[in-house]
Amino acid sequence: MRSNNPVFSRNEEFARSGYTGLQSGPDTMTAGQLQDMYDRPAATPQQTGRMTLDDVVMRTAMLFGVLLVFAAGAWVLQLGFGVAIIAALAALGVGLFVSLRREISPALTLLYAALEGVFIGAISRAYETAWEGVVPQAILGTLAAFVGMLVLYRSGKLRATPKFTKVLITAMFGYLFVAVISLITAFFGVGGGWGFYGVGGLGILLCVAGVALASLFLILDFDFIEQGIRNGLPEREAWRAAFGLMVTLVWLYLELLRLLAILRGE
Repeated sequence: MRSNNPVFSRNEEFARSGYTGLQSGPDTMTAGQLQDMYDRPAATPQQTGRMTLDDVVMRTAMLFGVLLVFAAGAWVLQLGFGVAIIAALAALGVGLFVSLRREISPALTLLYAALEGVFIGAISRAYETAWEGVVPQAILGTLAAFVGMLVLYRSGKLRATPKFTKVLITAMFGYLFVAVISLITAFFGVGGGWGFYGVGGLGILLCVAGVALASLFLILDFDFIEQGIRNGLPEREAWRAAFGLMVTLVWLYLELLRLLAILRGE
């Protein structure tokens, strides 16, 4: 039966009579035709526009590619601390906007990666100037933590259970509160300008807590990606998964930078 809907009737695919474009109806199809329909392979995630692991890997690689390019530029140009702070605040604003949007924007995620790259490059150069060799150590530590958390997740030893997620989120808010108070006290010279992080053993304890939290948040990222693929999220959501993964890894890298600098004790 031909549809009276003008949208369908003017479309060649919808205008075809019968199933699979055959002129005969399902009642007149031969046994061979029916068997051929059942033998056809199921549509792949790529064919249905669903998110796949490859999509997430490719988007993540793109974001980190942009971040590294801008970080290298900021490093070579030796941008000052003022530029780093401006880039960090701009990245924070864009990141919050991306997180709160219902629809993910690839352009905004790339912009976030660029701004974060400027901040990372400038702040890393400052750390490397003050504590030679600390940047390569932080990079290796970040990669090691990523691989370690991935192995623990894939082996099933660490899973994002509801209890695990609740405890981790609560700990994150507690850590964020302490970090904000520490930042305020730093302006008054506490800890030599480091806030609570510069107060002896307390600073080391806070840094270790930050590294642990950032590492464990990778478990939540892995779970989000796995659940998204299993639930058949649209391919566009791979940008959101890549964005979340990048935010966590940048957080982990910065925590390691600070911890290594404090451990130098200089």
